[in-house]
Amino acid sequence: MGMRKYDDDFKQQTIKKVFDGQSVASVAREIGVNESLIHKWKRDALKNGMNGSTGSEVREVAALKKRLRELESVDRKS
Repeated sequence: MGMRKYDDDFKQQTIKKVFDGQSVASVAREIGVNESLIHKWKRDALKNGMNGSTGSEVREVAALKKRLRELESVDRKS
């Protein structure tokens, strides 16, 4: 069996789900892709950028989304 090729749009949509807060494991189950492959795509996006954004912009947005989720979680517990 040959290795399947995934187009850039598919990879970007997958990584967007992870950056939006969905776990890598749940995204992997949802789309039927190995978790390690999603981690690789995520590393590549953080290093090289995606959708016209640089790697540093992608990292900054991912960090801000993570912080927002943390603050929302704290707010719900209060």
